[in-house]
Amino acid sequence: MKKFTFLFLFLISIFTVKAQSVSITQEVGWLESAYVKWSTVSGVDSYNVYYSGMGITDRKIDTQLIRNYGGEYRADILGLAAGTYTIKVVPVVGGIEGTPSVSNPITVLSHDRNGFAFNGGRVPGAYKADGTLKDNAVVIYITQNTKNTVSLNVTGATTNPCIGLQTILDGFKKGKDNRPLAVRLIGNITDLSYMLGGDIVIENNNNASSYITFEGVGSDAYAKGWGLRIKNASNIEVRNLGFMLTDAAEGDNVGLQQNNDYVWVHNNDLFYGSAGGDADQIKGDGAMDSKKSNYVTMSYNHFWDTGKSNLLGLSEGANPGYVTYHHNWYDHSDSRHPRVRYYSAHIYNNYFDGISKYGSGSTLGSSLFLEGNFFRNCKYPMLTSMQGTDVYGGAVGTFSGEDGGFIKAFNNVMSGQTRFVAYDAVNYPVEFDAYVATTRSEVIPSTIKSKKGANVYNNFDTNASLYVNSLTIDDPTVARDKVMQYAGRVSKGDISWTFNNSVDDTSSSVNVGLKTLLTGYVSSLVFVQGENSTAVSTQTLSIPSNNDQTVATGTPINDMVFTWGGSATDATVSGLPSSGINFVKNTTAKTITISGTPTADVSFTVTTSGASGIPVSGTGNITVSSDPVTPAGNQIHNFTTSGVNSSFYTISGNLSTTKGTVTYEGLTLTQCLKIETSTNITYTTTQASTLTLVFVETAPTIKVDGVSYTGSGGIIEIAVSAGTHTITKQNTANLFYMKTVFTTLGTNEIKGSSDILIYPNPIEKEIYFRKNNGIIIQKINVINVNGQVLKTESGDYESIDLSNLKSGLYFINVITNKGSRVHKIIKK
Repeated sequence: MKKFTFLFLFLISIFTVKAQSVSITQEVGWLESAYVKWSTVSGVDSYNVYYSGMGITDRKIDTQLIRNYGGEYRADILGLAAGTYTIKVVPVVGGIEGTPSVSNPITVLSHDRNGFAFNGGRVPGAYKADGTLKDNAVVIYITQNTKNTVSLNVTGATTNPCIGLQTILDGFKKGKDNRPLAVRLIGNITDLSYMLGGDIVIENNNNASSYITFEGVGSDAYAKGWGLRIKNASNIEVRNLGFMLTDAAEGDNVGLQQNNDYVWVHNNDLFYGSAGGDADQIKGDGAMDSKKSNYVTMSYNHFWDTGKSNLLGLSEGANPGYVTYHHNWYDHSDSRHPRVRYYSAHIYNNYFDGISKYGSGSTLGSSLFLEGNFFRNCKYPMLTSMQGTDVYGGAVGTFSGEDGGFIKAFNNVMSGQTRFVAYDAVNYPVEFDAYVATTRSEVIPSTIKSKKGANVYNNFDTNASLYVNSLTIDDPTVARDKVMQYAGRVSKGDISWTFNNSVDDTSSSVNVGLKTLLTGYVSSLVFVQGENSTAVSTQTLSIPSNNDQTVATGTPINDMVFTWGGSATDATVSGLPSSGINFVKNTTAKTITISGTPTADVSFTVTTSGASGIPVSGTGNITVSSDPVTPAGNQIHNFTTSGVNSSFYTISGNLSTTKGTVTYEGLTLTQCLKIETSTNITYTTTQASTLTLVFVETAPTIKVDGVSYTGSGGIIEIAVSAGTHTITKQNTANLFYMKTVFTTLGTNEIKGSSDILIYPNPIEKEIYFRKNNGIIIQKINVINVNGQVLKTESGDYESIDLSNLKSGLYFINVITNKGSRVHKIIKK
């Protein structure tokens, strides 16, 4: 009887589902994608979604594309060619499909594939030129629940399967896997357990046959708290993502760091990053920067009140390549749209909407072609370094005194600007902002030069071999309207904010309301179909920055404090007590404190628990070394690359990127520590050393241990004894670089012979090789204490990245043209 009743109720439930079809509430076609929304049907286990059109009939979409938002569901379909489609939603109970509901016809449009990223017919990313996935493409889905556990076998990876997003991308680093890869992010993705300096990094060894797309699904995909960095990569596409509140070491929301080509970054929303140490980093560092990269297109991105929007170029030298910026919405952003060194940049059909500082800036021989842009209340639409408006009225200039470049302008619409001066052979032959051409194809004569540096326009836009020459662009007003409709994520994303033009047009301050909206943002996503039907975890665990430590035998660790919160009501520790390390739990403060003096290596895990939300875990690793770990070798600190972060020096003070540049030991230094009353640097040595300080000032002064020193040629060198030392202000100055050099080598710089040096040691991220006497590195092996080779690099490297190693002892086997050397290192 019970079996009969159950069967009867089961059949009734199926009949009920079949009787009530899904109610589709919204159906939208977008750029090579479409989506539908529908109301939740009671008693349904799941839904199947199919699409038809353009020769396709009832193709089923991946279940991860179907998401629950409380009272409604949404399914997005990616990789559609332009055309007309219908979408069918079918409820499922007990594995049996119910009555389908079919959308009205939906029109899908193509993405705008113009710009230098497509030079020579290249199509960056995992999608074809028609918008569909390339043959043999691999798709992986990243959610808040799967970001650390998603797995994929990658050709050329050190270990398979690769587990976790960054580990998968590491697998593609060597460029051995030629399958197109589409990484699809769903919902609000916070920091992953394994990243590189707070970033997710994409590399593929510039393999021309490798294609990677990094994209968001729908209108609410975010990289929250981390940035995306691209280096040594070709054929990369980044699209449909929101970036907010990044606190990564590099500081950029999206950064093209080095040695990239054929990169397309489009249809993203760029919000504030976390505030940096300098005054001009209050909104974060770069929103979308590009350095040492060629054939790049940045298009249809929405910049929301960003401080420094687009930096292009750093230290490349003359004519490094070509970059396109088109149909971007610079929405009350402050500056750098873009700010260009050296490059040829085509900047067209962008909407400059209430810009408080300046639009585009040209320095160091760069050539900018600005056409068809719409400027509304942009204070200074175009600036050329050290001439015209940039130095008008005795101004010191916007670009650190750099030589000028050249701007050619045509068919731009401007209103509300404070000042703009076009070249005029009679009235403004020198003090002009840009040359306003009378025709699009006008060639600028080489007799017209920048005031500082005597740089000329290279006329790249009239080169018949480049796309610019024959491109038909939108009228500026049409471009503005198109930008406002399509820039940013699908259907303008899920964050809505209206600027107050009367205030925000001229203000470069943080918009408190917008910042509050971002910091308080909570995803409305409840669950992704196919995963456990639970909300993105509301349990939290704060993991201390010192959770990986290496100490000498008999030395206690620094206390590690883990703090739980959110809906977590408790936390447990596995792996402790062990080998002299124990923990204390404080349920009132919701903390677990790890302490003790280790007698052997220890690893442990802290895991939260609670009635709701998903448990969150954090790990700790303690390594005992018989070697001295007190820093005793050469210690180098470069403020351009490391800011105020150092494992040797304790640094407090303000950073600046506006004090000029310094060249030292082959490096171009662009960021400094301002020596002010509040500035303080301390460090401790165990032996005598020489302290070298590098400034931008010719005759700098400084106090070391209360004694004043004056340098020459921008450098101060001081002999200091063993002990604790303090560096403070004597007079205002700007410190770009410092190093401590010891007369004998300790563990921080290991000398295999007179012809190769390895440093620093202990290491945090990268280890460097200094070669003398004709040494050429052929291969580098990284080996653990069990003799297992963890990493192999072939080539004459200056450095290698070891940031993914756990704390502990390792051996570096360096094979050179003059033999093999093995060195012991400590990873912090």
